[in-house]
Amino acid sequence: MKSYSLLIVFLFLNFHSLIGQNIQSPEEFLGYKIGTRFTRHVDVVRYFEHVAQNSDLVQYHNYGRTYEFRPLTYAVISTEENLNNLEDIRKNHLRNTGVESGSYNKSSEKAIVWLSYNVHGNESSSTEASMKTLYELVTSKKDWLENLVVIMDPCVNPDGRDRYANWYNQVKAEPYTTSPMAIEHNEPWPGGRANHYLFDLNRDWAWATQIETKQRLEIYNQWLPHIHVDFHEQGINEPYYFAPAAEPFHEIITPFQRDFQTEIGKNHARYFDEEGWLYFTKERFDLLYPSYGDTYPTYLGSIGMTYEQAGGGSAFLGIDTREGYELSLVDRVEHHHTTGLSTVEIAAKNVEKLNTEFQKFYSNENQEYKSFVLSGNADKLAALKQLLDLHEISYSNAQPGKVRGFNYSNNDNSGFTATEKSLVINTNQPKGKMVSVLFEPSAQLSDSLTYDITAWSLPHAYGLDAVASTKEVSAGIAAGAQSIKNTATPAGPGYITKWNSMQDAKFLAALLKENIRVRFSEVTFENNGKKFDRGSLIITKSDNRTVENFDSKLVEIANEHQRQLTAATTSFATSGPDFGSPEIKPINSPRIGVLRGDDISSLSYGEIWHFFEQQLEYPATSIGTDYFGDVDLSKLDVLILPSGYYGRILNEDGLEKIKTWVRAGGKVIALGSSVGYFAGKDGMDLEEKKTEEEKDTTSSGNLIPYNQRERESIKDLITGSIVQTSIDHTHPMAFGYGKSYFSLKLSNDSFGLLEDGYNVAYLQENPEIVSGFAGSEARKNIINSMTYGVEPMGRGSLIYMVDNPLFRAFWENGKLFFVNAIFFVDNDDLNR
Repeated sequence: MKSYSLLIVFLFLNFHSLIGQNIQSPEEFLGYKIGTRFTRHVDVVRYFEHVAQNSDLVQYHNYGRTYEFRPLTYAVISTEENLNNLEDIRKNHLRNTGVESGSYNKSSEKAIVWLSYNVHGNESSSTEASMKTLYELVTSKKDWLENLVVIMDPCVNPDGRDRYANWYNQVKAEPYTTSPMAIEHNEPWPGGRANHYLFDLNRDWAWATQIETKQRLEIYNQWLPHIHVDFHEQGINEPYYFAPAAEPFHEIITPFQRDFQTEIGKNHARYFDEEGWLYFTKERFDLLYPSYGDTYPTYLGSIGMTYEQAGGGSAFLGIDTREGYELSLVDRVEHHHTTGLSTVEIAAKNVEKLNTEFQKFYSNENQEYKSFVLSGNADKLAALKQLLDLHEISYSNAQPGKVRGFNYSNNDNSGFTATEKSLVINTNQPKGKMVSVLFEPSAQLSDSLTYDITAWSLPHAYGLDAVASTKEVSAGIAAGAQSIKNTATPAGPGYITKWNSMQDAKFLAALLKENIRVRFSEVTFENNGKKFDRGSLIITKSDNRTVENFDSKLVEIANEHQRQLTAATTSFATSGPDFGSPEIKPINSPRIGVLRGDDISSLSYGEIWHFFEQQLEYPATSIGTDYFGDVDLSKLDVLILPSGYYGRILNEDGLEKIKTWVRAGGKVIALGSSVGYFAGKDGMDLEEKKTEEEKDTTSSGNLIPYNQRERESIKDLITGSIVQTSIDHTHPMAFGYGKSYFSLKLSNDSFGLLEDGYNVAYLQENPEIVSGFAGSEARKNIINSMTYGVEPMGRGSLIYMVDNPLFRAFWENGKLFFVNAIFFVDNDDLNR
């Protein structure tokens, strides 16, 4: 019996030894040395599957699909024993935060490390490194795994990576060329950096507008790792960057998080110094903006870090640097591989410390603001709840009554009166620090030189009244959402519905796609004793005589979109215009074109593309800049110009073509930097404002010292600040808004108030920057400036949107301006 048992043990050990021997290295599996070519995403997946199938130390999962239907995956690496108890380990870890109920078992604690690769598709060395790192963890470094769970996402952005790699494989020389002038080092528009809709996924963690982010957050929130690394690439002449990060650090970040970044950085430095590899730390990449792959995890208690390898979108397999050496993909992979392993190593040595400090982070007693209370438009509150649900942040309804605290709309401590429909988000919950960051009235800046926008406060982004209270606000009884069920009323002349949210806009788009004619009111009116505001939609039986089953079809669409219809018993108004009045204007189904291509910001174009397809769900035609001169504009009603440089696209002939089309009834909507193209053009009202320094033509030279130039320059900058604008709420472009609007100002671009056109949103004598950084000269220059304006031209118009309301798709409250510009401004001409 004893010998039989020994035989079983021998066979068991031999079996596991054979499994280990069956794990091929990436080179063996793929048939080439890592770094000598770009691995297709499908082959990366195949390799991870191979390792998981042949190792007891790896579990490999899909967590979703991209827009182009490529798999999104992650591997969990640990000891066999840990993987057999993985769910217990995960829940025990979450009990340390309070996210999971129950008592924490300190004796079985583990450290959780999450490594994210290739969030930018053309920063591709990291995905190659992920395969080497995986192989080494399950072979030579498996002793580190005893008290660790390592999670690896080998490619956060498969669509962008394949766009990048596929193009390169089509054009590269054989052997590859290292000269920067070669075609293979000059990626064409739009490049591989972004995802399918050309969004920067590294700036989408908090806003979760993209399908990749939404699906990743579901898994990320199941783990909440102690350490999260985001692998990147930077310019070819900047060797390697790793932690510690640069100032400014958000004030919510703990001393331990800062110190442990340094500890990790010193471990990396040890390996880099041994090899003679150059690196830098503490510069450029700060920890403030909450939607990065380093900051978002940091605000959830992680040691969140960015690692940046020289290369970017131009290095490919190898490129000559200005230092006189070739930067090869082989070397880039090795550097990322080294920091990845170094991170795992330092985690394995600090399991107890990481868990102890993680628990401390989730204690929220000392938060300045105990509660955030929000009131306003029910649709906007519902949209905010959807975002909070994605982040698994708790909220509740308020008890009616006065709430004391900082009032966001008034920018003072006046508080406000909450109703039972108001929303309460308390910071005394596990993710309380993240709540503070996302809802804080204004982020504190320890340094004005930052890498991204400096303001993002969600109450302003969603257009809600809010109070930040230093006392915890008691929750009321949660009111269940009531389903809207309209019924057909064929005997009446038509139906009326409100207009003040993106949900209303989607409803309108759905009606127009079904060829249901809709009107809107330019003035307030009263029908059958009920008051309706400007912009209210009117859908009449008269306009839809040819629509089969009109009433039932309309009701079905309204119920699907949960829009409340008011059935009118008469088109005779109690006050204001009747349904047949010229003040009740028809909404045509506009034919929309969007420019894309060289000289256009791919990010700006992507925001517009995503808006029409994924948010508004209304068709728009993308038009390439390379053939725009041959396009027959009479086939369009609206032409949208993303941010970009239009001097070459719209030369003298191109501008004249645009003007002729506009005079005949066309409409141009210019976003962001494209607005500046029209400034000062012959026959146009738009004029750009210059700072005093820009106006000064008598300067005798710049005597500012070299080491002060960068800091001196920021006085002319606005870096993503929230500014309160005045609104002409009687103009159709502003329907659904009140008399003021909080705009996200992304640059110091400034244009004077229109003399002959309409200043729909504008800044007056004392523009109030309520959050974020704005330099002293930039503040002066935006006095009496236009934010959104309409310049009539013949039968058409030019619409200027200086502040981009579609920026990264997260500034929800600005989107209705864009929709109004499309559907309400100069869109009632039946004879176009």
